[in-house]
Amino acid sequence: MRSMLFATLSCVLLSGSALAAETPLRPDQTAYRELLKEMVETDTSITTGSCTALADKVEGHLRKAGFTDAEIHRFAVPEFPKEGGIVAILPGTSKKEKPILLLGHLDVVVAKREDWTRDPYKFIEEGGYYYGRGVADMKAMDAIWIDMLMRMRKGGEKPKRTIKLALTCGEETSTAFNGAQWLSENRRELIDAAFALNEGGSGRTDKPLEQGGKVVVQTMHVGEKTPVNYRIEATNPGGHSSMPVKDNAIYELSDAIARIRDFEFPLMLNDTTRAYFSRAGAARSDAMGKAMVQIVKTPDDKQALALLDTDRSFHSMLRTTCVATLLDGGHANNALPQRAGANINCRIFPGVSGEEVRKTLESVIADPRMTVVRTDKRGPEAKAPPLDPKIMGPAEKLVAKYYPGVPMVPVMSTGATDGVFLSAVGIPSYGPPGLFGNPDGNGVHGLNERVAMKSVYTGRDLLEELVRAYAF
Repeated sequence: MRSMLFATLSCVLLSGSALAAETPLRPDQTAYRELLKEMVETDTSITTGSCTALADKVEGHLRKAGFTDAEIHRFAVPEFPKEGGIVAILPGTSKKEKPILLLGHLDVVVAKREDWTRDPYKFIEEGGYYYGRGVADMKAMDAIWIDMLMRMRKGGEKPKRTIKLALTCGEETSTAFNGAQWLSENRRELIDAAFALNEGGSGRTDKPLEQGGKVVVQTMHVGEKTPVNYRIEATNPGGHSSMPVKDNAIYELSDAIARIRDFEFPLMLNDTTRAYFSRAGAARSDAMGKAMVQIVKTPDDKQALALLDTDRSFHSMLRTTCVATLLDGGHANNALPQRAGANINCRIFPGVSGEEVRKTLESVIADPRMTVVRTDKRGPEAKAPPLDPKIMGPAEKLVAKYYPGVPMVPVMSTGATDGVFLSAVGIPSYGPPGLFGNPDGNGVHGLNERVAMKSVYTGRDLLEELVRAYAF
């Protein structure tokens, strides 16, 4: 899941024509590309795919690289046989240093061929991009972890810290088996680590690469919001549609949704977002940059907040948000509705409880005829990990090496990752920088998902150096 972060800062120009003229891949990059192709072309969606099938292929590659029975652990539950995962362990030499965990999800959001320009489950190279469902979220990163460990094992390398890799299923849906949650609750020892590297961090360009876009920011994902769903519902005795009355469940629901639409939760900041807005803002020379810095200095500056709220990503980072996502109501064309309901999806700022948000929704709706019920929660309430210099420092140095002049800043994700399950059992989770995307989100969770080749291979090199800095 990737946040859309915008900033402006001079960097090396990456034009579409330059991307099309990439230098030939090195042998190790070619091997990586073949692994990524196989992963993208293995459907792992909840409806038509199988994470277990892809985990089988990953296990085969790891065994060919030299991983043993004692170092490979498969897991699944009988109720969800297609949603299995795999843990691989590269032992370290130190008995004092705790392991590091590399976490990735194998599952992808469902993609329909009739909606896409290209086959979503074919790995297609076009115009400097790789296309395919999951190529950006997050199989490119999964392949980086797998490929890296395979080369380390083949080379006989022995890190100081044990390096663990957990590839799970269920991150993209709350209706089935979540492997990260299962591991944290049932096989904690398999994933025990000082910290984890997960999805969530990345770079962003100021505009699409083919339009001359530049990488303007790299981020370290440090904390996220908690996703919670609520059902608001109106009930009514109903009656014959030939004798309508204003006391109508659909009208009541519509009024409630309009009030939620017009309501803004109050501004909130924490250590991560303060660091993000102050540092990313200072790197900009425009009015938005000044507003980013100002909101940290003076949170009650309404003019600065109004400008920041024009950016969808910034608006979400600054508060809890709630939005209507599903509707249902009525039971017949010729009858007054007896019931009408909506799902309200909220992304709750760290430190705010789900019950507090439920009560706020009740207050905003201000209609005693309506009920507001919490229906599900994706996981435990999110906890922001510390801004540890031992984590942040090596990443900052490598961003300076691979993206000269581009700031690396901590960011709180407005989406959700499986890091919440790790944080709940004492394993802080960070999303490292390295890859980057365009401002439009590169089709993640939408149509024609893609990732720039330049992003993949630069990110691959940076991430390997980062793991080495932490583990060797």
